Amino acid sequence: MRSGTSQSDRPPVIEVENLTKRFGGKAVVKDIDLEIARGEIVGFLGPNGSGKTTTIRMICGLLHPDGGSGTCLGYDILTQAEEIKRRVGYMTQRFSLYEDLTIEENLVFVARLYGMKNVRKAAKDTLDRLGLASRRGQLAGTLSGGWKQRLALAACTMHKPELLLLDEPTAGVDPKARREFWDEIHELAELGLTVLVSTHYMDEAERCHRIVYIAYGTIVARGTVSEIIDQSKLTTFILSGKGAPAAAKALTGADGVEQVAPFGSEVHVVGSDAQALKTAIDSVKTDHDIAVRQGETTLEDVFIRLMSQAQALEK
Repeated sequence: MRSGTSQSDRPPVIEVENLTKRFGGKAVVKDIDLEIARGEIVGFLGPNGSGKTTTIRMICGLLHPDGGSGTCLGYDILTQAEEIKRRVGYMTQRFSLYEDLTIEENLVFVARLYGMKNVRKAAKDTLDRLGLASRRGQLAGTLSGGWKQRLALAACTMHKPELLLLDEPTAGVDPKARREFWDEIHELAELGLTVLVSTHYMDEAERCHRIVYIAYGTIVARGTVSEIIDQSKLTTFILSGKGAPAAAKALTGADGVEQVAPFGSEVHVVGSDAQALKTAIDSVKTDHDIAVRQGETTLEDVFIRLMSQAQALEK
């Protein structure tokens, strides 16, 4: 199995091979291989409709695969879905608790769903941990986006799951709340919790131990951030000065130039053929008032290229 740089010294929590799902005769997930070790935080990235959510739902037993096999937490994803669901925490992008119930009522309800023995104590302990004990009677729907997120995370970890699946968990949440959320995710991982998270945010991807990039139902890259950037073989030059905007227009579509993107007063020019890229920049340098320096290729640069390549193959 192509496990990239999975921490092979730990037993796998997720191990699937050739995972496939079709809707209306069309394969939306195609022969996915994935291995995740205990305590890892793995980022699942890709454009909308790429198959991330479908893959996550198959792994945790909510959706039956049309092909492939594998295990999650040691249980067969094809035949032991109920066992998996009891041991997994799943947080969706949309706030999934009841907005017309109080915070405490929601937590009690979730505790009952998981069959916890003392639901009132479980709810109280969670309220104390969140610092929401004094607001237990507040309707969940009146919470801010950041607090809704914290409440949802607490609810899906009440039963102390071994695996946490997060599907775009920080969409619409402010940067401070996102950072606090990720600090908590890392604390949970240090205690042995395994996390698979889908996200569109590059800064969040960089906080994962490994990244898996999926496009049109197929994994096209995997590894650490530095590995994926190195594997791309992209070169980046940064243009600055008064003539940078005009130079950017002249370079768009030129031989060797794959991406042209403004960043504030500067312009990043990216390509996979370093010599051709330099030749293109040199050809416009004499006609425009610009300074040129080599910069570092970013994860965003790589993902834009991967998306473009995947779209070209799909056509």
